[in-house]
Amino acid sequence: MKKILVTGGAGFLGSHLCDKLLAEGNQVICLDNFFSGHKRNIAHLIPLPNFELLVQDATIPFQLSVDEIYNLACPASPRLYQSFPIETFKTSILGALNLLEIAKKTGAKIFQASTSEVYGDPQLHPQAESYFGNVNPIGPRACYDEGKRGAETLFFDYHRQHQVDIKVMRIFNTYGPRMSATDGRVVSNLILQALQGEALTVVGDGNQTRSFCYVDDTVDAMWRLMNSSKTLTGPINVGNPLECTILDLASLILDLTGSKSQLTFLPATADDPIRRQPLVDLAKNELSWTPSVSLKDGLIQTIAYFEKLLK
Repeated sequence: MKKILVTGGAGFLGSHLCDKLLAEGNQVICLDNFFSGHKRNIAHLIPLPNFELLVQDATIPFQLSVDEIYNLACPASPRLYQSFPIETFKTSILGALNLLEIAKKTGAKIFQASTSEVYGDPQLHPQAESYFGNVNPIGPRACYDEGKRGAETLFFDYHRQHQVDIKVMRIFNTYGPRMSATDGRVVSNLILQALQGEALTVVGDGNQTRSFCYVDDTVDAMWRLMNSSKTLTGPINVGNPLECTILDLASLILDLTGSKSQLTFLPATADDPIRRQPLVDLAKNELSWTPSVSLKDGLIQTIAYFEKLLK
C-alpha cells in the first residue's frame, strides 16, 4: 500500500484518479479547497477507511509525508480561470513550489498535470512534445497557459537541481462524468444545452478542432506514467489523436440526445486555438497506451451523467 496525495482530488479528473488509486489498494489523501472541485464528486469515497479529505489551499505551504504526489490543483475551465486569473496563476506556480518542496524533503515521486494549453494557438500541427508553443504571455488565457508552462519549468529545475523524481503529462481535452455543469467547457455546454432544449452555442465558425479523450483513458495514462521507469520524466502528450471540429461534436451530441435544438454562433474568443491534435507516439511507445473509448461511447456515458444531474 502506498500513501498518495492527490491535489485537486475533488475535481472532475482528480476524483476519477482517486477512484483508481483506491481500487489499486492505496491510501489516498485528497487535498482540495473546493474552488473548482465539488464534494459530490468524492462523496462516495469519504466513508472509505483508506480515503482522507484534506480541505486545504495548495498555495499555502504545508507538511505531509507521502510516497507519491499527483498535482492536479488548478482551475481548468476557461470561464473560471479568466474570471480569477491571479488565483489561477498563483495555484499553478505556488502550488507547484509547495508540492515540489514536499517531494524534495520526503523523496516522494511527483506528477504534474500539465496541459495542451502550453502549446497555445499552435503553428505546428499536430503537436509533438518537442514543440515550444505559440503562447500570448499577456492575453486573457495567459494565467492558465503561462501558469502551466511555469509549473513545468519548476518541475524540471527541481529535477535537475535537487534530483526530484518527476512525471509531467500534457493533457489534451478530457471529458466524461463529473464535469462541472457551470465551467463553460464545450462538451458540457453543448450536452446541457441539448438536454434542456436550448440553442447550442458555437464559438467562432465551429471549424476549430479539438481532440477529445474520455476520462478513463486519461486516468489510465496518468497511472501508467507515474508507475513508469524513473528515467521517463516527460513531458508526454496524452489525448485522443482523432481530430474533431466543434461543428461535428455538436452534430453528434444532437444525434445522441435526440434534441431538436438549433445552433447559434458567438464571436471567436481571444487566443482560442484553431487546431489541436496531439502526437501520442511517446505515450504509445513508452507507456503502451492508446485511448480505447470512442467519442460516441464516451459521450453516451457523459450524457447519461448530465441527464441524472438535471433530474
